[in-house]
Amino acid sequence: MMNIHNLSISFQGEYLFEDITFKLVNGDRVGLIGKNGAGKSTMLKILSKEMEPDTGQIAADKELKIGFLKQDIDFELGRTVLEEAYEAFTEIKQLEAKMEAVNTQMAERTDYESDSYHQLMVDINDLQHQYEILGGYNYQGDTEKILQGLGFKREDFNKLTDTFSGGWRMRIELAKLLLQNNDILLLDEPTNHLDIESIIWLEGFLRGYSGAVAIVSHDKMFLDNVTNRTIEISLGRIYDYPKSYSDYLVLREELRTQQLASQKNQQKQIEQTEKLIEKFRAKASKATMAQSLIKKLDKIDRIEVDEDDNSVMTLNFPVSVTPGKVVVETHNISKSYGNNDVLKHINLLIERDSKTAFVGQNGQGKSTLAKIIVGDIKYEGSLKLGHNVQIGYFAQNQAEYLDGNKTILDTMIDAANETNRSKVRDILGSFLFRGDEVDKYVRVLSGGERNRLALAKLMLQPFNVLIMDEPTNHLDIKSKNVLKEALKKFEGTLIIVSHDRDFLQGLTNKVYEFKDHKLKEYLGDIDYYLEQRNVDSLREVEKRTVIKEVPKEKKQQSYDEQKKLKSLNNRLSNVEAQINQLEKDIKNIDKDLETNYEAVTSKPDFFNKYQKMKSELQDLMNKWEAIHLEIEEIES
Repeated sequence: MMNIHNLSISFQGEYLFEDITFKLVNGDRVGLIGKNGAGKSTMLKILSKEMEPDTGQIAADKELKIGFLKQDIDFELGRTVLEEAYEAFTEIKQLEAKMEAVNTQMAERTDYESDSYHQLMVDINDLQHQYEILGGYNYQGDTEKILQGLGFKREDFNKLTDTFSGGWRMRIELAKLLLQNNDILLLDEPTNHLDIESIIWLEGFLRGYSGAVAIVSHDKMFLDNVTNRTIEISLGRIYDYPKSYSDYLVLREELRTQQLASQKNQQKQIEQTEKLIEKFRAKASKATMAQSLIKKLDKIDRIEVDEDDNSVMTLNFPVSVTPGKVVVETHNISKSYGNNDVLKHINLLIERDSKTAFVGQNGQGKSTLAKIIVGDIKYEGSLKLGHNVQIGYFAQNQAEYLDGNKTILDTMIDAANETNRSKVRDILGSFLFRGDEVDKYVRVLSGGERNRLALAKLMLQPFNVLIMDEPTNHLDIKSKNVLKEALKKFEGTLIIVSHDRDFLQGLTNKVYEFKDHKLKEYLGDIDYYLEQRNVDSLREVEKRTVIKEVPKEKKQQSYDEQKKLKSLNNRLSNVEAQINQLEKDIKNIDKDLETNYEAVTSKPDFFNKYQKMKSELQDLMNKWEAIHLEIEEIES
């Protein structure tokens, strides 16, 4: 389908990657991974023909259709949802314009017997035939069907796209790609700004996609659920294996361990041969043998060990001054966008040194409340910041807060003051912007590099309250870990909006769930919150939220039905408790297997017992489903 041969590209004299070769075929679902700035997004731009490589060739069928979902969606303002979705049909829209022009001419002219009028009739017939072949008479119905499948309601179709959040705009772009019937999909960070429902839909679509897909993502679960091949870009090379992300990491480590062992053995042989050469050189009778050994040594193909790029940023958030005991206090905060109510009568109290997580579906008001606290948007109600409160804010869409026409260095110098201007280069260096890299323009930076720059810029201002809205978007896994450790050590007040359970674990001591315009407080960490919600992941919370939001008409139940319903609910609670306990037991065993495989598996009859636990869990899940269906039957 597409062959990439000896591809190279460089920026400012340094190669992002050099002489790399691979191919994409139908059924490939490739996870394109690597550190921020390794060249992942650049690779997608080259494959989409948006950018030319320095050297190398890309061979592909002439009729190959490529769909490219970029990190930053640039919608033209003033279009409705339907109008934007119709942009997927470029050829059809062009034919419509031509047909309209011909029809206008035919309506205005009266020389019905002339050759030119006859030609217009031939032209309109040809255009209508092409229009039918391209699906012109069906595309509007198909568009509405796909948009509804992605969660849009019919009343949303004629609303302007600029009234929707980033996540909903991403859905429109996905709808366009789906409607185009592309042969290859190139997706750059597709899960950023999407809620769980959309991510799960996208996973299902991509798993059933017959063409080729190349995905840049730092979402481990998404990659594991979708990909069947991983290509890592590291230090200018690629590592290409037919494995999903987690399996690839295991295999890559195993191969590197083998390479190290083989290199060690080879080095021993080389050293022994060199000693013999030195020994034989001293004797004239052994000179021929020494020459033979030298030739043998020259012919040895030296084993190289794959390099790992382990450079990470250095991050530490200092507290400016100590604020008062109450940091943020709100009373009856409400916010609407037109007829869309996001928050209603919110009362919130944030105390000094607390670590708070905002969780819930997209569109429920998490980012809105964060923006209200930092003073970015207007609202109804009252908000009071405490004494000496200084807020540092990390926004979700960093592209909107950084000027693409400035260099990295200028961005920092402009944000600095007299006291810290001299430290700008040191700060940039700790965020991996070194040497000539500081002269890069912001517009050429990857999403992850922009996030790193935004974090570096944040260090130039004093703060004791840190509000972070989806800070892990675009960040590679190593950078995520560095950020998490820095936030753990932060001695100020933290408010963090995130859907990343792994990132939130051990980071906060209070959780606010956003649902139906309201907040619900959970006095514990993210694991406590999930335990209270009786689920294993934030995905389950958001899926269940969707399910529960579907309104159902309740009928009057008889006494026997009420009695049976109570019994079934008791049984359901009992089964759920057993499932939770068994899942925890299996999870603990899995952790032990990761750290001490041999000791765990050496226990008598281990594998039979382990399999039995998994079978019991499956039986309980089936039992839960059966009871749930009985309950639904009675309730409906």
